[in-house]
Amino acid sequence: MKESISSRVRRIISGGIHQLIDAFENSAPEAVMESAILEVDGVIEDVRAELGKTLASKHMASKRLSEANHQHKELSTQIELAVRENREDLAEAAISRQLDIEAQIPVLESALGELNQKEKELEGFVRALRAKKREMKQELRQFRQCQAKSEVPASASPGENQGDDVQARLSRAESAFDRVLEKQTGLPGESTDLKTAAQLTELEKLVRKNRIQERLAAARTRMTDKV
Repeated sequence: MKESISSRVRRIISGGIHQLIDAFENSAPEAVMESAILEVDGVIEDVRAELGKTLASKHMASKRLSEANHQHKELSTQIELAVRENREDLAEAAISRQLDIEAQIPVLESALGELNQKEKELEGFVRALRAKKREMKQELRQFRQCQAKSEVPASASPGENQGDDVQARLSRAESAFDRVLEKQTGLPGESTDLKTAAQLTELEKLVRKNRIQERLAAARTRMTDKV
């Protein structure tokens, strides 16, 4: 399963380059460190791309919510006009549309709130990753200085399968991250026989019709009060 962006960011931020060197002391530590820095660059680009998608989705959700609220307000005016003209059929149609909009608005508001939160989280990821990259580059410079002073001889060549093993271990524990998978939910469906399904559908229509009549009666009352 593909690792989520939040998992990759947390894995990088919570880890340290010296842990990489300790884990792979038989490989080329400088190459491992350089590779880790390149991974940070890659994750930064991925986070920025995800941020762009989030901002686009936020714009669309905000626009849709604004349109829904505006349409709901216009329908209220139209309902009053229909009642004044004794066109209850038109008033009922407008009320029915209002009910649909009212069902959508909470979902749009929830989606917009989640997108705002995600935007803040992704912006924080970018700042944290850039800070981590600066830290890693500083550690790499210090490592090179220590290597130059100590003149440590090159280590022995790894075995035939060691390279593959290092890559596997690197992907699991590169910077001591905890893998956090994207949250998934799945609720089992409940089987319903055809007769019950038909009855529930009929009941839903009856409830909706009753709500329309209640709203229509309220509109009549408002018009009477204004006279």
